[in-house]
Amino acid sequence: MRMRKKWMSGFLTLALSTVLVLSGCSSSKDGGEGTPTPAEGNEPPTEAAAQDTMIMGRGGDSVALDPSIVTDGESLKIGHQVFDSLLDYKEGGTEVVPALAESWEISADGLKYVFKLKSGVKFHDGTDFNADAVVFNFNRWSDPASEYKFEGDSFDYYDSMFGPDGARVIKEVKALDESTVEFTLNQPQAPFLQNIAMTPFGIGSPAAIQEKKENFKSEPVGTGPFVFKEWKRNDSITLEKNADYWREGFPKLNKVIVRSIPDNTARFNALQNGEIDIMEDLNPDDLSILEGNSELQKIERPPFNVAYIGFNFKKKPFDNVKVRQALNHAVNKPAIIDAFFAGQAEPAVNPMPPTLWGYNDEIEDYAYDLEKAKALLAEAGFPDGLPDPVTFYAMPVSRPYMPDGKKVAEAIQADFEKIGVKTTIESPEWATYLEDSKAGEKDDIYMLGWTGDNGDPDNFLYTLLDKDAIPGNNRSYYVNEELHSLLTKAQTETDQDKRAELYKQAQVIIKEDAPWIPLVHTTPILAGKASLKGFVTSPLGTESYVGAYFE
Repeated sequence: MRMRKKWMSGFLTLALSTVLVLSGCSSSKDGGEGTPTPAEGNEPPTEAAAQDTMIMGRGGDSVALDPSIVTDGESLKIGHQVFDSLLDYKEGGTEVVPALAESWEISADGLKYVFKLKSGVKFHDGTDFNADAVVFNFNRWSDPASEYKFEGDSFDYYDSMFGPDGARVIKEVKALDESTVEFTLNQPQAPFLQNIAMTPFGIGSPAAIQEKKENFKSEPVGTGPFVFKEWKRNDSITLEKNADYWREGFPKLNKVIVRSIPDNTARFNALQNGEIDIMEDLNPDDLSILEGNSELQKIERPPFNVAYIGFNFKKKPFDNVKVRQALNHAVNKPAIIDAFFAGQAEPAVNPMPPTLWGYNDEIEDYAYDLEKAKALLAEAGFPDGLPDPVTFYAMPVSRPYMPDGKKVAEAIQADFEKIGVKTTIESPEWATYLEDSKAGEKDDIYMLGWTGDNGDPDNFLYTLLDKDAIPGNNRSYYVNEELHSLLTKAQTETDQDKRAELYKQAQVIIKEDAPWIPLVHTTPILAGKASLKGFVTSPLGTESYVGAYFE
């Protein structure tokens, strides 16, 4: 790849030493006892056919299959198989590598990016991938009045990564020729390449979007390694091999079936019984059973996430900082980790994981201190605790950062009650849960989490807590102008050391304002058949199935 600016390399890489790469070996000949040695001129024994379908078990269904209109990981996992973006991340890490764009150049002022596209690539519907297709997709995402933005849809990731309408980072996307596309920015954006590599910016077939319209969200068409075939809601999604994939020799599998099995124990039982081949979000209590089964393997995903309790600033008294600080002091994080995470987590202090550059390790957590919590409530005008029950939204599905949201919510409910704060736990269906927490009308406090998308602090702090992310990923409706100034300045700063200092200052503000209770950072555990090879975990939580195969 060609780059004119040396400073770009500073934020294109993030070393994660904990990446697990599962390498495979080829199947051996069937040469057991009694097998004759083939005589000269005779054919050797036939190899046993390798399994060519992988069944993945997960905790929840997708919300939609168009990755540009979703923010939940379950939807993006499917999008990652069906769509390719201009760039991708190096397998097992967050370094940007070529994908649909094979090279790029950046102007000296950081305002123009020119991408040379791969030629001969086809969408799954047989139409051509080219510069016009890239322009069509980016124009669709950026235009609030686009005729291809359908009722109920919003491009929250585009707004989060590239600014809301009226303050866009991207000024124009133009096709210079069939295989060259030029992006012009309104101002430099340090994580620009990291951002466009994300799955929400996978390039869809313009012809399919125009033809299918709102049905595109359930019948996706991209250029990815797998072709969408069927979606049985709350049951399974079937993908089949893209025989014309541009990466020669990939994918290895002929079919992938992704099954939704909400209960962690039921999912693990399905793995042990051979009903599925790999599963996400292992119940920590089942870890010892997994490690004692030679027919299964433990697969660790590098820790790159945060689970949190968010306060809804639209609801009183959670607009009062002393109430938020009091509830931070009331949560016994070590006890929660011991009870529900089996040592696979650490207490979260900041909204971003300590493995990410720019993390402020000088900030101290709110100590578990019930007397301090009661005193703060009294200062806020509630000496006897809150007078009314609080609606507490607890996640109905398991996630990499939260194996069992309801049980953790019940533990926090008990903690809160000790300081006179009563809660009513609600766990609506996952899609409804996300809609409600985004709207901020039904929940007083809510449980969510985040796995980093691109290896940049901007993707945690700006994406989740800046005022530009309302309504969207900032579900607390938290606004701090000083924080906004720091985060937007960090986006245009090209020196990574200076960016890191800005993010450290931002974390100080967030700690004092307490819009969240940061709970834990986890090391997510997956489990699979021992015969599964080539499945490489990603810190970003959206593994590609392109290289997976069975011995």
